[in-house]
Amino acid sequence: MIARNTLEALAQRPLSFLSSSWPWRSLGYLLSSAAMGACVAGLGGLLYLLWDVLGPLAVVVLLAVAVVVAWGVSRYELWRLRLVMTVPSADADEQPARPLWSRLKERLRAAGGAREIGYGLLALLVLWWTDLGITLVSLGIPLFLMSAPFQPTASFAVGWAGVLTGMVLLPIAAYPIAAWAGVRAAMAIAVLDPRDSELTQVMESRARLVDAFEVERRRIERDLHDGAQQRLVTLSMKLGLAELDLPPDSLAAQQVREARSQAKQALKELRELIHNIHPQVLTDRGLEPAVQDIAGRSVVPVEVDIVLPERLFAQVESTAYFVVCEALANVAKHSKATRAWVRGRLGDGKLVVEIRDDGVGGADTEAGTGLIGITDRLAVLNGRMFLYSPVGGPTVLRVEIPCNH
Repeated sequence: MIARNTLEALAQRPLSFLSSSWPWRSLGYLLSSAAMGACVAGLGGLLYLLWDVLGPLAVVVLLAVAVVVAWGVSRYELWRLRLVMTVPSADADEQPARPLWSRLKERLRAAGGAREIGYGLLALLVLWWTDLGITLVSLGIPLFLMSAPFQPTASFAVGWAGVLTGMVLLPIAAYPIAAWAGVRAAMAIAVLDPRDSELTQVMESRARLVDAFEVERRRIERDLHDGAQQRLVTLSMKLGLAELDLPPDSLAAQQVREARSQAKQALKELRELIHNIHPQVLTDRGLEPAVQDIAGRSVVPVEVDIVLPERLFAQVESTAYFVVCEALANVAKHSKATRAWVRGRLGDGKLVVEIRDDGVGGADTEAGTGLIGITDRLAVLNGRMFLYSPVGGPTVLRVEIPCNH
């Protein structure tokens, strides 16, 4: 795999990394911080010149100039990122990097804000001399050892031993230089390319989609309950009346009985489908009765201990119910458990639900879609899932759902 940045290059084999251009690019990236040091020196000289003319007022002027310089430094930081990152081309393998560079170009064209100015001031005060210091220490030690033969006090053996040691340490110095360059670049991207607003919009969009899905799901439930279910009940009754008018041992009576049996089975499956879509008991009475209901229909005995002081938001209750249903389904299918427990409490503004069983354990979030579906559903409400399932059991699934929605 072709490395797209310095941190990815560090994960390559040593020979591949050392023979690539990444060590040199990282070194150039850190050495380019000397330009910020020159800015600091220029600001210091400006203060010295203005002090004789303006006195203490020179500090105010210097701060205004420093803000402008800091904005320029932030743009300089974005520009020099190409030293430690591959600029995406038209190759298919590098296409995922394009959105990042598009955003960085937009940042370069955009006016500086408080975030850019703040990062620029940080670079001027701290980061530039940190870059140069790490470079000096990493390269200074091996270069000093390699200069041993030129020191008049060093003997021949000591001098050449220093040269050999320095030559061994010189390739190693590429690693701390590249590592710090990668961290610096990641820091610059994290600060200067904020995606918080985009993430918030995505989360809000997901929440709206879930709300719309819930509304549509309840509409389907209502239509099935009031339409198809009532028709099946009526059909079953009419088949029963038709059976009474036929000779008990006739072929027609047998076919009517079979049709009535199939209608009853279809009605049972439809009722189960309606219940799984959104049980009415959850809407009418809340989470604890709904979980009691699903536990009563589980093939594995389930003890329910849910104590809530009040009804929660509908979306929180629906999400918690979905988690319990998925967890108990996994218990029935995979755990080989003899018992399961569901516990729920409300505290610190969060609903905490814990599902535990005495099965064989070994549950894995990457082994199926059930646990992944739980994490996806929780992510909409900024909820979290914790799974403890060692081989041999027991399995404990704990979810925390914020209740401020």
